[in-house]
Amino acid sequence: MKLVSFRHKKTDGYGVVVGDHVIDLSARLGEGYETLNAFIAKPPKKKVAELIAAKAFDHKLSKLRLLPATPHPGKIICVGLNYEEHKKEGVRDPNDRPMLFARWPETLIADGDPLIIPKVSDKLDFEAELLVVIGKQTGRYLAADKALGSVFGYSCMNEGSVRDWQRHSSQVTAGKNFAGTGAVGPWIVTADEIPDPQALDLELRVNGAVMQQANTRDMIWKVAETIAYITNWIPLNPGDVIATGTPAGVGSRRTPPVFLKPGDVVDVTISSVGALRNPVAAES
Repeated sequence: MKLVSFRHKKTDGYGVVVGDHVIDLSARLGEGYETLNAFIAKPPKKKVAELIAAKAFDHKLSKLRLLPATPHPGKIICVGLNYEEHKKEGVRDPNDRPMLFARWPETLIADGDPLIIPKVSDKLDFEAELLVVIGKQTGRYLAADKALGSVFGYSCMNEGSVRDWQRHSSQVTAGKNFAGTGAVGPWIVTADEIPDPQALDLELRVNGAVMQQANTRDMIWKVAETIAYITNWIPLNPGDVIATGTPAGVGSRRTPPVFLKPGDVVDVTISSVGALRNPVAAES
């Protein structure tokens, strides 16, 4: 099942994608299911199956203005240096624990929205990542062998980084949280369609040229291990998301560096998940 968030006639909603059609679940499921996070927490699968079987289509997907696939996550936790080849590109000392940092929901944009180069920098970089969407309350100290059971689904992310601001201090927070730099979408694919998140091909192109290419099996910290590690210090809730890290090939580590420019187009493709496309624009 694929779920999209969208805006239609000034109203935000979410729905299930069937071909080029969308069934508006925010309107059809009634009280208690007005938001995507409510659906994620307790999906009424039987009712959705009935709507799909009845072809209860409400919109053409191609006519909707998409929102970030996860428009209101409670937490956005990101993993840095999670592919060995990318780690070799990094400047930080190797460590034996996941490198974690946070993003804010205000930084997120949707498929088709422009990635924004801020006025204060010309060093916006690209980072293709698999995004994990949590579907259940994990509590603390979740075991790794139970962790995938807490996953609702997966999406594509371009976790754009403003590199000079990222290095203004020992913390990467500022460079990872500029408005309009975190593209997520186009949809969430539910976990039942992706039984093994460590077997997905991932690719990023800028203007058609391949810049990053890897498989999620190359992650140092697998999805289950990352979830388990995070729950050692904070529980995860339905709608929380985890950006699982980017492979080698980022622009800042190329010779010469390659940063995004106005007019560029960036494509992130992950097998079994989808394709995310965003133009690039300068802040107005």
